[in-house]
Amino acid sequence: MSSPDPNRGGPSAPSTLTAGTIPLEVVHARSFTRNPDLAPIEDIREEVLKLEAEGEWIVQRVPDDHTEVTTKYGRTKKIPNRHTWHHKSCGQCGHIPGYSTAIFWLNRELGTEYNDPRDQTSCTAWNYYASATSNAPAQAAVAMRNFAAAYETGFYPVIHCGTSYGHYKEVREELVRHPDLRAQVRDILAKMNKPLVMPEEMIHYSEWIHVMRHEIRKRTVLDLSNITCVVHPACHYYKLVAEDAIYDQEIYGGQRTAIMSQLLETLGAKVADYSTWFDCCGFGFRHVLVQRDFTRSFATLRKIERMKEEANPDVTITHDTGCVTTLDKSQFAAKAHGRNVGIPVMSEAQFAALAMGAHPYRVCQLHWHSTDYRPLLEKMGIDWEKAWAEFESDLDRLRSGKTEFLTWDDANAK
Repeated sequence: MSSPDPNRGGPSAPSTLTAGTIPLEVVHARSFTRNPDLAPIEDIREEVLKLEAEGEWIVQRVPDDHTEVTTKYGRTKKIPNRHTWHHKSCGQCGHIPGYSTAIFWLNRELGTEYNDPRDQTSCTAWNYYASATSNAPAQAAVAMRNFAAAYETGFYPVIHCGTSYGHYKEVREELVRHPDLRAQVRDILAKMNKPLVMPEEMIHYSEWIHVMRHEIRKRTVLDLSNITCVVHPACHYYKLVAEDAIYDQEIYGGQRTAIMSQLLETLGAKVADYSTWFDCCGFGFRHVLVQRDFTRSFATLRKIERMKEEANPDVTITHDTGCVTTLDKSQFAAKAHGRNVGIPVMSEAQFAALAMGAHPYRVCQLHWHSTDYRPLLEKMGIDWEKAWAEFESDLDRLRSGKTEFLTWDDANAK
């Protein structure tokens, strides 16, 4: 048998599960040796800084108040602790708005300064990955216009969507490698009176949550020791430009990204394993448009059912728009056929916010989710019936015209 991929390893505790033909207990003893010299590609950040020195663009530096983490091959990455500009996700805002509000709520509760921009555009990665109807200068110009908008505020860009995050890293690569593309994009931005700006680091919001996990733990008001979670890491986070993802030797021997798992352990929850953790959630882009039944089948049969049968978790935690949407909203189809599904799905931002006492409807907006999350809330010690009555009261005030919208004060009202 050929040598197995060390990145498809299992948890640190023995298990009878198998990953393909490789027993997980065989994989448990392995540890991924981190060595920057073994990274498949050179550190693109060095080229980014070199181009600044040559006058090609401005590099926006990570704020002095930051945390250094280690990436897959042992490189150091800076994650800003505060003063962040939030590149929102169109899918979150449109399908799971409690995802975005949970991220902002966490920032507010932790007292970190942040900017929720009104002049941000979508990243247009849907064109890039799904329909191929755009072109390189247009894709890159959208990314760089957003980075310029962040630079002008003085806040550092943090990207909510894993798809945007992966796409922007690929845009960075293209702009570094192709002077003609840089020239085209520079001309486009000049027509908008915008500078050509490249961030020193590409930051995903879940990386910020990762470095803030101990501060989140200090403010946790719920006992999560009886909650079992499984984790689905997003492909566009750790498979695209894999050298940039955060890993830790304490998490699966450094064989899987530490994002989410380390947060959940810090919060006191149990993190269970399942054999298909490496697989896509089923979203996959183009086929979610043209073969939606395949997406639903893959999400439920290959992911949710495996989680249910092998770990029987209380909740599935992920950190990307498409993953939450697909794993949550696909389950209705399998349920109609009597399949073994029924696991609530949410982002780690929503889960962390709930642990800190966020309102399940005013903040986390779980009523937008399809799978029944109420047993989870009960097990966490949250009175969802009381919370729902409070939310219905909010809706009555909105319908009557007594108030135009809910404020952050309303969100935290007791």
